[in-house]
Amino acid sequence: MKLETLTQVNTERAARRPVIVITDVANGEQRLVKAADFAADPLHAELGKQLRMGKSAMIEADGKKLFLNVYAPTARLVIIGAVHISQALAPLARSLDYDVTVVDPRTAFASPERFPDVSLVAEWPDVALPPLNVDHYTAFVAVTHDPKIDDPALLHAFERDCFYIGALGSRKTHAKRGDRLKAQGATDADIAKIHAPIGLNIGAVSPSEIAVSIMAQITAELRLPKASAA
Repeated sequence: MKLETLTQVNTERAARRPVIVITDVANGEQRLVKAADFAADPLHAELGKQLRMGKSAMIEADGKKLFLNVYAPTARLVIIGAVHISQALAPLARSLDYDVTVVDPRTAFASPERFPDVSLVAEWPDVALPPLNVDHYTAFVAVTHDPKIDDPALLHAFERDCFYIGALGSRKTHAKRGDRLKAQGATDADIAKIHAPIGLNIGAVSPSEIAVSIMAQITAELRLPKASAA
């Protein structure tokens, strides 16, 4: 890889923007495609597929063998609420290589004893979230059932274009949540981004089962083409 290309790759990675380096296997020629240019690239379908999978791959196009070297940001999971579901969800997400942060101002819940080896922020969302640099490669889950904590956190998630936003609660609870959020400036499009009731419908009952359903839904949102995502 040329130094100029490597420098561009490192710049994009530092900014948590995906980038793909395409190498012609026959002659070693390379070109770099940044996230903003994916849609207009002749290989946009293959680029999108490999980016969703987060894996490099060999492809054939126009009679050429091309190696797509994918540099995708590490996915993050921000969990609002240090509750029982979070205790099951955090290690599950970490096993899938997510960077996990749990936010809850209630120090009795957000304790290292309850969340070993997990980044904890025992602050209110307005203080805790800005330093986290939440971005498009962040899954955002609100599970406190407390509007004073969940609502401002969700408003922050809307602003940061998270690829997944989920919130605990029944349809009736979510309808009330939507009214509160719209009263604080959220749009119908913002509310539509929330997966609620949270998680895939697998009949989950226990906190651990609910955690599995949430992580499955996050995975579908990350990996599947948008038209097919659950």
